Amino acid sequence: MEGNPIYYPKNNFKALIPWLKISHVRGMHSRLFNSLLDQYSSPENILACDLPTLRSFGLKSSIATELSQIGRGKLSGEIKVALDRCLCWLECPGNFLITSQSPYYPSLLTCIPDPPPMLYVKGKFETLSLPVIAMVGSRKPSAGGRRDARRFARELAGNGLGVVSGLAMGIDVESHRGSIEGGMPTIAVLGTGIDIIYPAVNRAMFEDISENGVLVSEFNPGTPARPQNFPQRNRIISGISQGVLVVEAGVRSGSMITARFALEQGREVFAIPGSIHNPMARGCHKLIAEGAKLVQCVEDILDEKLVLAEQHGAQNSDNPVSKESRARHLPELLITVKNAIGFDVVSVDQLVLETDLNVNDVTVALVELELRGLVRRENNGYVLMDC
Repeated sequence: MEGNPIYYPKNNFKALIPWLKISHVRGMHSRLFNSLLDQYSSPENILACDLPTLRSFGLKSSIATELSQIGRGKLSGEIKVALDRCLCWLECPGNFLITSQSPYYPSLLTCIPDPPPMLYVKGKFETLSLPVIAMVGSRKPSAGGRRDARRFARELAGNGLGVVSGLAMGIDVESHRGSIEGGMPTIAVLGTGIDIIYPAVNRAMFEDISENGVLVSEFNPGTPARPQNFPQRNRIISGISQGVLVVEAGVRSGSMITARFALEQGREVFAIPGSIHNPMARGCHKLIAEGAKLVQCVEDILDEKLVLAEQHGAQNSDNPVSKESRARHLPELLITVKNAIGFDVVSVDQLVLETDLNVNDVTVALVELELRGLVRRENNGYVLMDC
């Protein structure tokens, strides 16, 4: 990893500076940043554009002007302070910054409609490559809902699946706790800057996750809790996961937003039913009526994730398994995708065309193949590993 300019190794900040500068432009947001990257390929190219070129792209006058000034080396005092804060945070052990052009960027996120251009990461970086299920629900769940969240997370962990959630009170915290108790790392996606603990009462869990998993945020350090940030972060919770389990939720809640994102991203949606008298069960009942899978035990989820269950069995075998052996016993989906990959780099889009599979199936298969050591990411594509 050392020396990779788009993944943070210690003391290699230079290549990240253009990303950080653009991200701090007032009015910049992920969709606009992604559009600029699509047009100009890199932050350096964006900042090399003159004002007329930036205006011709359709940018607001204020954004185009600030980008042009930054490109000419004129940084406002506000941006200088913000950059210092970011670089100071990156100096701390266990803190990382990944860009969307990095080979270490979570592969499932690359396929959602609006992937975050940058991810601030704190903790065990390798957790981002593990298969996970999102668990979401009410901030004020019933006692039964709390127990269900913790138990399901613990049992999912026992079957080789980590949990991703949002570090909110209630179902989120219980899900994180259950995953750690089950021996799997957990991922918390924040709606604030990575250096902000919100709510403050979750400080102990924040620190526990940084040691037993990973904290993730697309927001720059110092970003406070704002209402609009939390629905935005929910697309990452669903996008980084294999599927979303809704434990308890009202009909109008952030959990329902996450479930909607999951459907748009082609992810599985699961819901635990509850009492008809519990208002926090109505969101789950609505999802089930609309086609989400009714879940009563963890096996109901594993039935939809046979590839992951088989992988877990291989990981927990007493006998070492060679690459050749793993390749001989691959499920049909993985065989199809593996056979379409050669020793030259092939992109996800090319694999979709080659296999006639949908994007979600291809990306899930690639994650599995990478975890099995049969393929590796290289230059935003995939190649076979030498067996």
